[in-house]
Amino acid sequence: MDRLTLAIDGMSCSHCVAAVRGALEELDGVRAEQVEIGRATVAYDPAKANPREIVAAVDAAGYEAHPSSSTA
Repeated sequence: MDRLTLAIDGMSCSHCVAAVRGALEELDGVRAEQVEIGRATVAYDPAKANPREIVAAVDAAGYEAHPSSSTA
């Protein structure tokens, strides 16, 4: 599993945290390890998901995500 940390704009409350966690966990091969206001860390299977898809899922949930680090 690779890991990706995202900086996320637009989060302000526990509802935002839950919405982002839900959006991430809907993706096949993605596990939300930590989600907090302004940031999320995920583990993902690169055979099933990629950073672009992970960012797009957060964006589709109404927030703006930017990769801040990635490890293989």
